[in-house]
Amino acid sequence: MSRPPILFPLFAGIETLPGVGPRMAKAFENLDVTRPRDLIFTLPYAGHDRSLKESIKGAVPGEIVTVTVTVGLHQPPKQKGRPYRVTVEDAWTSFNLVYFKGDRKWVETQLPTGQKRVISGKLEFYDGIAQIVHPDHVLRVEELPTLPKFEPVWPLSAGLTQKIVAKAVAASLSRVPELPEWIDRALVQREGWPAFHQAVAQAQAPRGIDDIMTETPARRRLAYDELFAHQVTLALARQTARRGKGRPSVGNGDLQRQVLAGLPYQPTAAQRRAMDEIAQDMGGEMRMNRLLQGDVGSGKTLVALMALLIAVEAGGQGVMMAPTEILARQHFEALEPLAALAGVRLAVLTGRDSGRERADKLAALTSGAISIIVGTHALFQKDVAFHDLRLAVVDEQHRFGVAQRLQLGEKGESADVLVMTATPIPRSLALANYGDMDVSILDEKPPGRKPIKTALISADRIGEVVEHLRKAIGEGRQAYWVCPLVMESETLTLTAAEDRFQRLRAALGEGVVGLVHGQLPPAEKDRAMADFVSGQTRVLVATTVIEVGVNVPNATIMVIEGAETFGLAQLHQLRGRVGRGMGESTCLLIWGNPSETGRRRLETIRDTEDGFKIAEEDLAMRGAGDLIGTAQSGVPKFRIADLERQTALMALAQSDARKLLNDDPALTSARGGAVRTLLHLMDQDRAFRLLSVG
Repeated sequence: MSRPPILFPLFAGIETLPGVGPRMAKAFENLDVTRPRDLIFTLPYAGHDRSLKESIKGAVPGEIVTVTVTVGLHQPPKQKGRPYRVTVEDAWTSFNLVYFKGDRKWVETQLPTGQKRVISGKLEFYDGIAQIVHPDHVLRVEELPTLPKFEPVWPLSAGLTQKIVAKAVAASLSRVPELPEWIDRALVQREGWPAFHQAVAQAQAPRGIDDIMTETPARRRLAYDELFAHQVTLALARQTARRGKGRPSVGNGDLQRQVLAGLPYQPTAAQRRAMDEIAQDMGGEMRMNRLLQGDVGSGKTLVALMALLIAVEAGGQGVMMAPTEILARQHFEALEPLAALAGVRLAVLTGRDSGRERADKLAALTSGAISIIVGTHALFQKDVAFHDLRLAVVDEQHRFGVAQRLQLGEKGESADVLVMTATPIPRSLALANYGDMDVSILDEKPPGRKPIKTALISADRIGEVVEHLRKAIGEGRQAYWVCPLVMESETLTLTAAEDRFQRLRAALGEGVVGLVHGQLPPAEKDRAMADFVSGQTRVLVATTVIEVGVNVPNATIMVIEGAETFGLAQLHQLRGRVGRGMGESTCLLIWGNPSETGRRRLETIRDTEDGFKIAEEDLAMRGAGDLIGTAQSGVPKFRIADLERQTALMALAQSDARKLLNDDPALTSARGGAVRTLLHLMDQDRAFRLLSVG
């Protein structure tokens, strides 16, 4: 759907603004500003108080001061490269104005001796004498009204000045039309929000420092506009994904009961709640699109299996997809004994299956002889056909991102979709990244999971750690030793792992220590993992390959070397590899030279095992973009909205977007039309593709 003509002036090139030529346009591009529309959403982040004072007396160095002065003595430089000084006097004291490379004629014209001028600039002290270097403003007294009492400060890039940006912003604002209101009227009134064009004008012309705060009505409204446009797009994606549902899948519960009866423990209340939510979704007319979010060890696998069994009970098949071969095989090994309790045939298919074996599996899948298949992306190759696919479970979603998830939906399978993630995500990010999905959260640990003791140890005590390992191995225990992220280089990380492997082998003996890293051929990687799982090797030296999914109940020690180089979420995931059996588990974080932030990360991990708390802290420390890797996460870059501080606003935007589409699925009402304008304004092109699918 093409953009409405009323928005054309905002979407013209930035060089259509007065005074912006090709060179300036390039400088704006470095700020990610290529159109007037981008500029109106680039708000001032600070401001200078330029209100007139009697004197500079009492002002502190670095402060902006505005005073009326009488111009005194000019002191042109006696030799090249020295500054030009002019002595001036305000109501109380005298000080210097300093110009480097000041042209004498120009300075004398600006500041005639004996005349009054208004000076505004940053106060500094040099050899105990007050001075202002290159004042921002030199005005005649009668020109004072042209100086704003409060001057906004915008972000700059090389080649831009505040004056250039201010002029371009003013020109862009003159292009903002009055647009129909897209926010629910009751909400606008309740919040006291101005109309869109007023909000932009107010946010770009703050009258004081308070007007720059996130919570001013104008800024909150603009943040809401951004979040709401994003949530409408996600709600459209959800609507499209669910619309494809052909038939409900209702199980009789027989297979599920057989599995639960064979378990040595009872599911937690959180697991039962998630199972009920999933069963309800699968039995409904709409297609399921649900996220199952649970911390390490919260029992997601059992919940997923119950969902897959509903598909089988309903006469269909289920598939579980993992991002890596190691993980796919682990899921298979974890699920196989459980599926056997119910007599259900389970198989695994990865890129490594070939020839006769692969052909047999594919035939069994097509005939329906295989009820549940576990695998990697290989499951989505053209020659893989199902007899009756009812449910797709996707593990470790953040490896795929929103775009791939939408593709999965656009494959047109009428299968329900359940996505699992072991990465606890702060609520605001979950809403931004998974707003198109319904969410089930596992916030309890199954009984018997013991807390993991976590200790910080400095690198000079590494010898003690090796002795501790020797003793543990003697008692029949196993340990992981994860090597540091040496900068961003896979090769250097590898060197660190190889080096540590050699040293530990020398200290603990041949055949005791194994090594696994990302560059090993898959068969070798699997062999190293298998040796560790079977207990043949007692210590596994690894890079972060083992971050997700590895399950060895006998491993009770996790050593993380160079722990300060890892992110919080990574440390939490790695620690979750131990504490899976009955033995007491410990996690030893070896640190070298942490920065202030590094130290804070290590202390957070030491003090809590709550993944959600850790994720919130991670968000506060790193910001949304880094938290799940912007490139593959699909988390949008908001210009105004702040995901860390405006979670409640995001939640409000989500419920409003869902309600709107429930009442007006094709956006054909008067408000729907206004929302279409907003989607164009916010560059949400995907929304229109989804509307056309509808």
